[in-house]
Order: sequence, then structure tokens, then C-alpha cells
Amino acid sequence: MTRTLNLTAADGFELKAYVAEPEGTPRAALVILPEIFGVNSHIRSVTDRYARHGYLAIAPNMFDRVERDLDLGYGDDDVKKGQALMRELDWDQAVLDIEAAAQAVGHAGKVGIVGYCWGGTAAWVAASRSTGGNGSGGADSSASITCAVSYYGNAITTVMDDRPCIPMMLHWGEKDHLIALADIERVRDIAPASSQTFIYPTGHGFNCDQRSLYHPESAALAEQRTLDFLKAHIG
Repeated sequence: MTRTLNLTAADGFELKAYVAEPEGTPRAALVILPEIFGVNSHIRSVTDRYARHGYLAIAPNMFDRVERDLDLGYGDDDVKKGQALMRELDWDQAVLDIEAAAQAVGHAGKVGIVGYCWGGTAAWVAASRSTGGNGSGGADSSASITCAVSYYGNAITTVMDDRPCIPMMLHWGEKDHLIALADIERVRDIAPASSQTFIYPTGHGFNCDQRSLYHPESAALAEQRTLDFLKAHIG
């Protein structure tokens, strides 16, 4: 079952989120963080897929602070608009919104993050800065984020002073035009010792089946590794 949920962050800001519920009792909870295109059909399908794997999954509208209900495609104009909106976002506010989403699903058990592109960088920042959830109901230890997965979060190079304090898994394409292999290695070297880094024989955005960048073999392998990682850390 899917639904739209209204969230309130610790600073009082209200945002929406897309929620996908599994059949039966959830095994744990996931916060799905979007690309610069917002909670579009691709991100909704990703959220649905994790629900089919047994997770209570939530995709917060991380761009609501700059444009409500952002839902872009992958054309050139969409890319330009998403990039412009991305530059308006504030990382501290983004963490508050992520914590609000984590709190909303925290009753399902431990909480993990899976983020893509901009969301992959947001996963890194949240893994570094999150205090464990100060959403609409106040601080709640059940909303603590236990682990995070980043897919091609190329902007991590702009937040290298942030150091995650929870286990992370990082997926990269060796032909990614947005980040050099040397920078991927720099990120790997400062990630927590418990983290894992994987590099695939493809480029940026390889998980998105709505783009020409899609690489199904790499996407399938990365998803299986992600599921194994989540099982080990949140159940």
C-alpha cells in the first residue's frame, strides 16, 4: 500500500513524503533520498521495490523548501532546473527533513538510508550530522539512523569535512563524468572503517531504468549488495 504523508521537521517546516508499506510486519524502515529530480516516478518505484523486500519505505520531498512537489523527468530542461534548485538547498535543513522522515517510520524498527545522486550526498551528510530524529513528535531514539547507502553521490567531494559516524555502503560508476576515480578513492579513505565501497564498469546514474545511463547488470548487483548490507545492519 502507498500513501502520501505530511511531515513536520524540528524547525516547524512542513513537507510531504511518499510512503510504501510492505505486506505484513515490516522488517525495518528505510528513508529513500531522491536525485535532483525530486520524488518522481523513478524514486517512487524504488521506494515501492524496497517495500516489496519487506521495508517500510519513505521518500521525503526533499525539495519542498524550494519548490513544492518537485517531480521532474530527465530531459535537459529538467536537469537544469534540478541543478538550480539543488543550489538553493541548505544541508542543515535537509538533515532536519531526513530526521522527520526517519521518525515517521521509526516505529517499524531500525532505520537506514538509501540515497541516489544528490540523495547519495545527502545520505553522507545525514550519516555525519544526524542527531537521531527531532521531527514533529520531538526527539525519539527509535528514529536514529543506523546505516546509510549512497549511490553515485558525486557532491560528497564538497562536504569532505563531514565524517559519517555510522556504517556506509557507497556505489560508484568508474566512468562517472561527474567525479574522478581519484576523488572516489578520497571518499573511500575517509569513510568509516565499517563501510564498503564498490565501483562498477559503468557511468553515473546507472540505477535509473528511465535514463540512457541505466546499466542493468550493475544496478542488479548494487541492489543485492545493498540488501545484504541492510539486512546486516537493520534487519
